[in-house]
Amino acid sequence: MKLIVDKIKKYTKLFIIHIFNLFPIKNNKVFLLSYYGAQYGCSPKYISEYLVNNYPKKKFDIVWAFNDIESKQSIKGIRAVKTMSLKYFYELCTSKVIITNFRTTDLFIKRKNQYYVQTWHSSLRLKQIEKDVESTLEPHYIDMAKEDSKKCDLLLSGCRFSTEIFKRAFWYDGEIFEYGTPRNDIFFEKSLIQDEIRAKLNIDKNTKIILYAPTFRKNEGLEVYDIDYKKVIEATKERFSGDWLVLVKLHPHLISESSKLAVGENVIDVTKYDDIQELLSISDILISDYSSLMFDFALTNKPCFLYTPDLDRYISKDRGLYFNIEELPFIVAKNNAELFRGIKDFDNEIYKNRISNFSKEIGSFEKGTACRKLSERLEEVCFERKGEFISEKI
Repeated sequence: MKLIVDKIKKYTKLFIIHIFNLFPIKNNKVFLLSYYGAQYGCSPKYISEYLVNNYPKKKFDIVWAFNDIESKQSIKGIRAVKTMSLKYFYELCTSKVIITNFRTTDLFIKRKNQYYVQTWHSSLRLKQIEKDVESTLEPHYIDMAKEDSKKCDLLLSGCRFSTEIFKRAFWYDGEIFEYGTPRNDIFFEKSLIQDEIRAKLNIDKNTKIILYAPTFRKNEGLEVYDIDYKKVIEATKERFSGDWLVLVKLHPHLISESSKLAVGENVIDVTKYDDIQELLSISDILISDYSSLMFDFALTNKPCFLYTPDLDRYISKDRGLYFNIEELPFIVAKNNAELFRGIKDFDNEIYKNRISNFSKEIGSFEKGTACRKLSERLEEVCFERKGEFISEKI
């Protein structure tokens, strides 16, 4: 019975889409979606905010889709719609530009004159993706990914290494925009933004921050997240001095468990905080594991430690990796003792040299100008004009 109901719902949505696809496209309308409506974050957020802050008020009509629009009503310069609502489909079908960071489903039927920008959700990744691990992916996902790539007009790349991955593994042979990752522009901004973020979290500007942001393990328990926060803070004080606290940002799949894992004095659970880039920008140290966040944080030249107590098991059971994790520029620790020692023995000059060499190796495009470059392209697309448009911006 449920299967029949689901099919009726889907065909109803497809009928609605076909009706709305008869409506005229609004040339200045930009439709954005991050993680299927789950958050206001990642590169779509930074593209959106650049358009709001650098162009006249009505230059672009910016529409966001959210699963929960009640908490998003105060976002400046946008209109919010609820995902899968009637209004959602109308706005999607009549937008000139569609921007997202994940694969779209068959409920996005791209029109001839629409322009679809795929930002993807990492500037560089450790775990292999798409065609490179095709044998491990579900057939329905592969079909969806291939169809999404056919719709795509522009794919963003953060570095030469990522470009090569996309060419080989993304089922895509269109234009790759090699100007960096919009969400990483924040690392090139002035400290005023960081002060605002600290204020939102009620963190004193003199307090130093360790961000613990591990990735999610499928079908694994919580024992891999066994960091001793108290001793981490002690080791950090010994090496770097100052007052420290730990922010714990777990994967969204672990929201229900975060209260069990973010426990202790000077430990704050920020798992529900939408924008991980904001947290990275105010952090003085990152502790992660296999997350692509390590590559974003490397742009700051600040210390990054990889806490990987399940390294051998992870490598043998999970998807293949693009890098040997122990040859990356970051300090790798397989237990708490190694982590404490890595913090205490941290050599800043050696670390910066390793980061610099790695950046050259991957051919980074990150300069803090990704949002500007993409916005200029969107202006060309929406208003059918070529060249630089800085004079028309605020």
